[in-house]
Amino acid sequence: MTFMHKIRTFFSLVKKAVKGTETEFTTGSIDKAILMLSVPMVLEMAMESLFAVVDVFFVSKVGKNAVATVGLTESVLTIIYSLAMGLSMAATAMIARRIGEKDEKSASAAALQAIYIALGLSAIVSITGVIFAEDILRLMGASPAIIEEGHLYTRIMFGGNFSITLLFLINGIFRGAGDASLAMRSLWIANIANIMLGPILIFGLGPIPAFGVTGAAIATTIGRSIGVCYQVYHLFKGKGIIKMHLDNIAIRFDIVSRLLKVAAGGAGQFLIASASWIFLVRIISMFGSEALAGYTIAIRVVIFAIMPAWGMANAAATLVGQNLGAGFPDRAERSVWRTAFFNMLFLGSLGILFLFTAERVISLFTHDPGIIMYGKQCLQYVCLGYIFYAYGMVISSSFNGAGDTKTPTILNLFGFWAIQIPIAYLMAVHLNMGPKGVFIAIAVAESLLATAAILVFRRGNWKTVKI
Repeated sequence: MTFMHKIRTFFSLVKKAVKGTETEFTTGSIDKAILMLSVPMVLEMAMESLFAVVDVFFVSKVGKNAVATVGLTESVLTIIYSLAMGLSMAATAMIARRIGEKDEKSASAAALQAIYIALGLSAIVSITGVIFAEDILRLMGASPAIIEEGHLYTRIMFGGNFSITLLFLINGIFRGAGDASLAMRSLWIANIANIMLGPILIFGLGPIPAFGVTGAAIATTIGRSIGVCYQVYHLFKGKGIIKMHLDNIAIRFDIVSRLLKVAAGGAGQFLIASASWIFLVRIISMFGSEALAGYTIAIRVVIFAIMPAWGMANAAATLVGQNLGAGFPDRAERSVWRTAFFNMLFLGSLGILFLFTAERVISLFTHDPGIIMYGKQCLQYVCLGYIFYAYGMVISSSFNGAGDTKTPTILNLFGFWAIQIPIAYLMAVHLNMGPKGVFIAIAVAESLLATAAILVFRRGNWKTVKI
């Protein structure tokens, strides 16, 4: 096969992957399966990361209090979304397993039960957030000026959380079924609408008034709601494997129970990580709004790089679930190592790039010297752990794809609460290193966590999990 023929074959597969013509990946080339799944997932996550960067770009033009509001609000919302991500993870694992077993009807039933759980969770979060928005910001250490300017942003983001919760849950359902291209299109539609509405509602246009940072929350809620409507249409009217029918619309408590059992572990690992990030934000807020704004911008840039990498990690989860369901555990393991290797090449290259261009990247968002200094420090230190994190995120996702959400939960407890938080507080406060101590702690903890995940994965206990 000539080089040009290989190139043509590659792009032909990429085109096929984007169109979404395959849903079952238990036979054939592993590299092809990774490509067919990861291309739409990477594109999906790339759009999500692009939105994160574009959003903070526009918000940064409003002022540092606006950026701080976004950082504080999202830190708390991350805890809420941890529950949704745990549920999404459970749905992906269960549906992938059923698809591997050729039981499409049970896969559809599991999808609907997951949506019922998500709707109940969203209702509780909405009511709580709308009532206690100002108290949430105050608890996170926000100044009176930040609370005054940003409380409506916080209230709207909590009140409209159903749009984000359902968007990511239903995409998890599509991924479990191997329909990664539909998940990609859903998120693209949501985020394109979001990006278009953002500047209009933040700065105003014609008869539309400027809402400031509040406009960012309105745009997010509307844009993601559009994406959810697109998803729901395909669940009820589409031609995919997962279909909602009247005969499976009843609540199935046996499926709900199994979903919650797996979701509890998934939510636990995200809650542990999210709580750690909240502690980090709380530590950084002790050093002023410049440090908090710099950290918020840098983390958005980090997300810009990490999100596409999570696309490959999600591909590994689907491959593990489907291959275990089909009775091919060795193929599942080979899929994980190959995906992790490709992810390492991707994130390692980005880490080197950010190491040398951090100041220029942060300068795209602000001209404040203090914010640039803190943002540069954060980006440079965090990207030092990218190579380790590339393997860690794929392996962690693979545990979840197998339905083994307990192991990543224990690993996260060790990495974040036993290492990251104590080191961050010690270095930032007691050793007088300031925010730089927090940034170093992030890189150290993530690297150690990834190393531990690799060692545990090699033992192979995840291959025997039933779901």
